[in-house]
Amino acid sequence: MQGTSVRSAALSALPGALWRAAFARPGDGREPPGRSEPYGQGDPDGQGDPDGPFPPDVLRALPPGFAVRIVARSGERAGGVVWHAAPDGGGCFPDGDGWIYVSNCALPLLGGVTALRFAPDGALRGGYRILSGADRSGAGAATPWRTWVSGERTPYGRVFECDPYGLRAPMPRLAMGLFTHGGVACDPDRGVVYLTEGEPDGCLYRFRPDDWGDLTTGVLEVMTGAPGEESVAWARVPIPALPDHVPLREQVKGARRFAGGGDCHYADGLVWFVTEGDGRVWAYDAARECLTVSHDTARRSGGGENGEITLLAGDRAVPFLRLTGGWTVAGPSMSPAGDRLYFSCRPPRDAGPEPQGGRPAPGAVTVEVRGPFRDLVRA
Repeated sequence: MQGTSVRSAALSALPGALWRAAFARPGDGREPPGRSEPYGQGDPDGQGDPDGPFPPDVLRALPPGFAVRIVARSGERAGGVVWHAAPDGGGCFPDGDGWIYVSNCALPLLGGVTALRFAPDGALRGGYRILSGADRSGAGAATPWRTWVSGERTPYGRVFECDPYGLRAPMPRLAMGLFTHGGVACDPDRGVVYLTEGEPDGCLYRFRPDDWGDLTTGVLEVMTGAPGEESVAWARVPIPALPDHVPLREQVKGARRFAGGGDCHYADGLVWFVTEGDGRVWAYDAARECLTVSHDTARRSGGGENGEITLLAGDRAVPFLRLTGGWTVAGPSMSPAGDRLYFSCRPPRDAGPEPQGGRPAPGAVTVEVRGPFRDLVRA
């Protein structure tokens, strides 16, 4: 898929209504096709459900023909493994006649990745760890060769390549750089991996492996260019993997700075990434080597874009779900067949660990929504 005019028809799900900006060409000011409002808008007062395991939006406001169930609760066993707290980035992989969903754990020092294996009918076959002992595993991405790349969101954080099938040990990929990893996206057209940096003055990096399909060795580069200029270039990072050395973002003069790099996504020649500090969505055209601000999103109360999921397919972007009351979503990913959506619901930060009114504070849950997703994006 070369160029920027052809879009894949594959169905995918991304967090945040701000990703709708990806379907208006950079700078043209148009709204993308699709619904203008998400389906999930139950609980208009934003109070959540103190008696329930997650906010009523997921239960009450799904379109007709959709159903939801909990597949894992943080702190409880799921498929024989204790499901982690602070679930973050997630992805699905085919597994014979079934599939696997993996989820990062963003806990300090106790982070890692846990996998759930599903049968063809959706029954949970088992659960297991594929990475343990990492530090704030937040960002993640599936590679074209069916591994899971997980980045630590700490200074001098590492990237681990994990086997979702649990057959091979996770391996640190130090050549991809030690820094605060905010987002990861694979570009199979050019054989590179893009990485955002979750620092207030972070950078955008790209890793060019010596052999596409093997992330052990390669060249790490940082985007360079003057602030506000569309034309950008790339420069090699001299020392990408030496702990306690000069931070990567300080090693190259003229490195382009961004206000806290977050989610990152590649599609059809464009790299979309979010800067959380200023609420912007950026579009990097890999063929033309130019960078533009695609969208400025206003900060909203009650969770904002962090509580939304948008479905993407071809030229359509359909807002699907919005959680209220401070609840957020993490790790949305479609099953290989495109009929099931997995994601985690995280409670408001101010929910607190102590029981409230005789009831325990809500915890994070990971859910499955089943239904005719392709009908929505065709509507």
